Amino acid sequence: MSRTTLSEDFRRHVTAALAALGVRNLVLSLQDPSFPSAPGEDGGRGSPYAEGGLRFLEFARELGFNGIQLGPQGQTSEDNASPYDGTLFSRNVLNVALGPLTREEPWGALLSPERVRALWAEHSGTGARVRHRAFFRAQEQALEEAWATFQFKRAQAVPGSAISRLAERFDAFRHEHQAWLERDALYDVLCAEHGRGWWRQWSSEWDRRLWNPRPGEAEAFAHRRRVLQAKYAGQLEAYAFRQFLVHAQHAELREHTAAWGLKLYGDLQIGYSPRDAWAWQGLFLGSYLMGAPPSRTNPEGQPWNYPVLDPALYHAPPDPADAYAPVPRPGPVLWFMAARVDKMLAEYDGLRIDHPHGLVCPWVYRADEPEPLRAVQGGARLFSSPDLPDHPELAHWAIVPPEGVDRSVPRYADGWVRELSAAQVSRYSTLFDAIVAAAHARGRDVSDLLCEVLSTMPHPLQRVTARYGLGRFRVTQKADLTNPRDVYRSENAEPADWIMLGNHDTKSIWALAERWHAAGEARAQADYLAWRLHPEEAGRADFARSLLEEPGLLVQAKFADLFVSRARNVMVFFADLLGMTETYNAPGTVNEENWSLRVPRDYRGEYARKLGKNAALNLPLALAMALRAGGEAARAQHGPLIEALERLARESRSL
Repeated sequence: MSRTTLSEDFRRHVTAALAALGVRNLVLSLQDPSFPSAPGEDGGRGSPYAEGGLRFLEFARELGFNGIQLGPQGQTSEDNASPYDGTLFSRNVLNVALGPLTREEPWGALLSPERVRALWAEHSGTGARVRHRAFFRAQEQALEEAWATFQFKRAQAVPGSAISRLAERFDAFRHEHQAWLERDALYDVLCAEHGRGWWRQWSSEWDRRLWNPRPGEAEAFAHRRRVLQAKYAGQLEAYAFRQFLVHAQHAELREHTAAWGLKLYGDLQIGYSPRDAWAWQGLFLGSYLMGAPPSRTNPEGQPWNYPVLDPALYHAPPDPADAYAPVPRPGPVLWFMAARVDKMLAEYDGLRIDHPHGLVCPWVYRADEPEPLRAVQGGARLFSSPDLPDHPELAHWAIVPPEGVDRSVPRYADGWVRELSAAQVSRYSTLFDAIVAAAHARGRDVSDLLCEVLSTMPHPLQRVTARYGLGRFRVTQKADLTNPRDVYRSENAEPADWIMLGNHDTKSIWALAERWHAAGEARAQADYLAWRLHPEEAGRADFARSLLEEPGLLVQAKFADLFVSRARNVMVFFADLLGMTETYNAPGTVNEENWSLRVPRDYRGEYARKLGKNAALNLPLALAMALRAGGEAARAQHGPLIEALERLARESRSL
């Protein structure tokens, strides 16, 4: 099958099958470092803005995907590669593609081709895993050189030259984003000044509270900021320039994806980087932190150490001169949320809302407890704890009265809150409303918001998402096949849901299939899938037997199971698509392996070889199986399409 055929015939039939099955979105999920590099440009980490990243997005479009889900794209640190601990406003300059910076247009040849080739040659690894620390240092050096070149050329630039136009764009960027650029850049210079990489270890309380003055201190703190701005003007401008580069390259990516018909989804993370915790500390409760309670996904709970937005600052104090104001005025927290979401929606077509529980009914634990894990296990929900003896402070924020909770279940249980009035739901929905309002202001549909609700759906969160017609995530590899009501079974999915085999926090479906066979669990999977995909009882046992005998076919059927659900949105993690067995992220684990798995350099060849062994997801095969599952009527209606898909599936295996 030629590349042209794959691009035209393949995509046309896949698109038709998705429409026949009622699937609105087919989205491929991967995070920035996992992108492959083009031959000769690999410095040890991927980027969606580099040539290799763009080629892979084109490949995804050819396969029939109409959306790409990226992870958080904030700045990470040298010692922590987790994107969920990255910054909220600053973008990750590790994503800056160096190759384009060698061009005169539009970048003014900020780096020489020889220098970039030498850097790639020095730091290139196997391509299988990200070399985070080494890449971090090399990228730092390269961007320093680009900044020095820009300063030199700008001083000698003639009007209308490439460097002159670049300088004009840079000035406009600094003006537009001044509010967050100043805060984020000052964090770096103060870390250097104090010789400590974490703000709580700085020797000066004034600098620790630079953006959080007490009453009567505002002018003194503003003076301190002016002193720092003058002292470190060069460093602050250099920080802004790096942010300009990565923002400009992201804008170019948006142009490419829009032209390809690919929707680009961002990730609205629930956590905060140390930089943001410092810069916005005045918005947070000081006595509590946010984490995850014990649950099916995390039986022990997880102490995330993330700050919690202060409910007292959601709205501004009432204006005594306007006693009849119909609604409270937005306060600092809502202004912050609106600014953050508006910036993201200016840069993406939609948003994955990470852990929406943290916006609606956050699980909080005491910040001063010496054992964080024990503290999070004894935590409580911020707005659903009216009279807990171990958390009396939370009664002030309770939206439900004491009789509104069910004490026969754990306080983290979905049914802890019994019922809610419309007015109470509105109070729980305050932060979520700000996100929806920002989406509407940017011309987005509510359906462009994806709620990462996994094993738990507390009643307040259920009511808030239902208010907007939003669904949850259904991760079918986690389905309990002994429980017909299990939330992860595909037959329980609703149209608004997002359904998937796995995500960045789970094992590869291919590794799981191996385990199912080794542990004797594959038969239950085969029987369940045969019930889902073979509507007629005659021949169902033979179909189940064929799934059991061929592990690869079992996975293809598991893939098809997504498309026979009522969910209109399907997401596929890159490792599942490509037949990779390695784990991308083991939650709660900190090591060099986490967040480091990459798409193979020769992903087209690798994918084709694995398809030949039925060891990678075969999209036309899964879609054909899903269409056949509609029964005799569906097979009669879509017969030619099913035959075309099955032909494409066979050809794909012989690529």
